[in-house]
Amino acid sequence: MQVSRANHSAEKPEPLLHPDGRRTANGVAAIKLQPHHIEMNRFTTLAAFAALIASPATSQDRTAANKADIVDTAVAAGSFKTLAAALTAADLVGTLKGKGPFTVFAPTDAAFAKLPKGTVKSLLEKKNLKTLTGILTYHVVSGDMPAKKVLGQSNLSTINGQLAALSMNKSGASIAGAKIIKTDIQCSNGVIHVIDAVMMPTSNDIVDVAAKAGTFKTLLAAAKAAGLVDTLKGKGPLTVLAPTDDAFAKLPKGTVAMLLKPENKAKLVDVLTYHVVAGRALASDVAKAKSIKSVQGGMIKVTAMKNKVMLNDATVVATDINASNGVVHVIDRVILPPTSAN
Repeated sequence: MQVSRANHSAEKPEPLLHPDGRRTANGVAAIKLQPHHIEMNRFTTLAAFAALIASPATSQDRTAANKADIVDTAVAAGSFKTLAAALTAADLVGTLKGKGPFTVFAPTDAAFAKLPKGTVKSLLEKKNLKTLTGILTYHVVSGDMPAKKVLGQSNLSTINGQLAALSMNKSGASIAGAKIIKTDIQCSNGVIHVIDAVMMPTSNDIVDVAAKAGTFKTLLAAAKAAGLVDTLKGKGPLTVLAPTDDAFAKLPKGTVAMLLKPENKAKLVDVLTYHVVAGRALASDVAKAKSIKSVQGGMIKVTAMKNKVMLNDATVVATDINASNGVVHVIDRVILPPTSAN
C-alpha cells in the first residue's frame, strides 16, 4: 500500500479479495479471490514471460551452480560482492548455505550502487544490522521457485514476512519495483534470480500505515483513547482489520462519541481488539478459513464469495497492506464482538 500516493477518487473501491498490485480509489491495494490470477491480455502475458526468461543461466552455468549453494554461487559470479558483504554482516551466510530450499532475488553490485550515497556503509554498521537483516530477508522466499512459477504469482511472501508484489509489462517482470534481469540460476539449495535494484520493505508500523493513509482517523483516535497505540506499534506481528472513517460513520449516531468516553474504555478496548488477529494472516489464508480468532477472544465469521470476502457483516475492500509489524486488511464496517453486538 503506497499511502503517500493514494488516489482520492469519488468512486468506491471494488470489493476484491486476492492482491494483484492494483490500487483502489482510496489508494490501497485491491485483491481478488483467485490466488494466481494476473489481469493481462494474452499478448502482454506472453511478452512478460519471454522477457522474464530471456536471460536464463546457461547449461554450463547450471551444471557448475548445482554443485554450489546460493552463497558460493553468488560469490563465484563476481557481481554480488556487496550482497555477500551484507549477508556476512547480517549473519545470514549460514542460513543461505543451509538446506533450504530458498529463492533469492539477488541485487547486483550495480543495484546496490543505485542507493543514495552512504546507504550501504550505514547499513553495514552494527547499530543498523536489524534494518539490514530486514532488507536482506525481503529478498528471500522459502522454496525453490523457477521463473515460470514466479510469473504465475501476483505477489510473493518473503521470509521477512512482508509481501513483494510482482508486476509485468511488455518489457519484462519486476518484483517490488526491481526489474528481474536474469533468472533460474540453479544452486544446490535453491535458485537465484538477478534483479537490478535493491528491494526495500516498508519501515512503517501499523499505526504509521494507517496515519499516512488518511482514511483511518477515527480508528486511530479510538486506539489512542483505548491505550492501544503502543501495542499496534509494537513488535507484533499483528493483523488488523481496519474500518475506515466511513465505516465508523455507519454506526448509530452518537456511538463513537459514547465509546470514546473514559468510562467506556473497557468496552472500546473490547471492540478494537476484536479487529485484531495475532500473527500475520494474509488474504489467501483468511479466505480459506471459516472463521478466525480475534485477540479479543471472539471468533470472526469468514464468508468467501465469488468476488468478495466478508468478515461477519463487513466486506473486505483491500488487503495485504504491508506494515513492518504485521499486515492490514481494510473493511467497510465496524464489526462488533458478540458481547457488544447489542
